[in-house]
Amino acid sequence: MKPYFQFPDIIRHIVDIAIVAYALYKLMLLIRETRAEQVLKGLAILLFATWMSNILNLNTVHMILRNTAQLGVIALLIVFQPELRRALEQIGRGRIFDKVMFTQNDEDVTEVIENIVGAVQNLSSSRTGALIVIERKTGLNDVVETGVRLDARLTRELLENIFVPNTPLHDGAVIIRESRIIAAGCFLPLTENPNLSKQLGTRHRAALGISEASDALAIIVSEETGIVSIASDGKLTRYLDTEGLRGILEKIYIKDKELKPFSLIKRRSKDA
Repeated sequence: MKPYFQFPDIIRHIVDIAIVAYALYKLMLLIRETRAEQVLKGLAILLFATWMSNILNLNTVHMILRNTAQLGVIALLIVFQPELRRALEQIGRGRIFDKVMFTQNDEDVTEVIENIVGAVQNLSSSRTGALIVIERKTGLNDVVETGVRLDARLTRELLENIFVPNTPLHDGAVIIRESRIIAAGCFLPLTENPNLSKQLGTRHRAALGISEASDALAIIVSEETGIVSIASDGKLTRYLDTEGLRGILEKIYIKDKELKPFSLIKRRSKDA
């Protein structure tokens, strides 16, 4: 039995394309600023290489890439498991239409750096333990969700107050995105490096863990000694002074692609 009313073909095609485009748009919002974003870029490069190998008649390369792609569905389910779980949770809570980006603040870069350096210096002098994570290209929204969202302007006073002992948020990591404190009291993945010194505590292991899983920079202040350390790219640099910390932060916040951001860290590691 035919329906009483049928949409014209042109309208059905428009609606069909619009639904697919909207679904893809929401998918990009879900993975934006997470580690899965980098994986998706790698997958796109792999698909492009498969297409080019076919165009150039590179039969052996094309066969290898095509056979590898057959396992792509299972690999995607494993790699994107945290994002899929978060998407289902948002659907269940009715939060799929929430805004996922924070409003950026055009605060002066120098003031941001001085706030971080000043807070770290005071925390080190008072031997107050702290763990500060600065987000870079790899988004940390999945880590932010483990803590308490703040989305507050970064100030020295707020940063110091978060780590006051016996307060609700002191025993966790602070996540900084550009000039904003996005969240506090966050849980970080611990490093599985078996060669790490047993003298280093949970903060140092968590800092190394997040630096292994992303390109974030983690600043650690030891509550036992007040020593300032930095973790980046799975490497730990200790005994940083104020000028060394300021120099590293300047290289991070000044977006110079030709500058290697952690050359200073490597040099200080050799000196240590």
